[in-house]
Amino acid sequence: MKVLVISDTHNRLTSLRTVIRREKDASLLIHLGDVESQEFEVRQMAGIPCEMVRGNNDFFTQLPREKILTLEGHKILLTHGHTYNISVGTDLLAEEARDRGCEAALFGHTHLPYLREEDGLTLANPGSLSYPRQEGRVPTYLVMEIRPDCPIIITLKEAN
Repeated sequence: MKVLVISDTHNRLTSLRTVIRREKDASLLIHLGDVESQEFEVRQMAGIPCEMVRGNNDFFTQLPREKILTLEGHKILLTHGHTYNISVGTDLLAEEARDRGCEAALFGHTHLPYLREEDGLTLANPGSLSYPRQEGRVPTYLVMEIRPDCPIIITLKEAN
């Protein structure tokens, strides 16, 4: 199963169109928050099932603050990250993910791509498709390859 992971589109979907065309064989799209009232547009554009969580700029939404998905037997925590003080570190999020028995925790909020494996837990942030903050300011996203009885493979990609 191929999963496309994005975050922090902030009402700008131009790069998302490019990414969806490029990753057309994805079977699920995950948006990690700050979609800013464009849930419908993202779902329509994706044309595949979508999972979304609420970000700190998603004021008028019914999206959940966080969610746990089980995909092909792998448990994954989805959150925007602001409620875990992700801007100052990943410790709180890692502790919560481990306490819940997750293999991976996906987050956004910082607009900075992040991909690390720490003691059997993968922590990943796709960065931002609309307002990247890392050096070079290139829009980024993640692709997850998930298969039963195999480790999750997460790849960070540039949208340009």
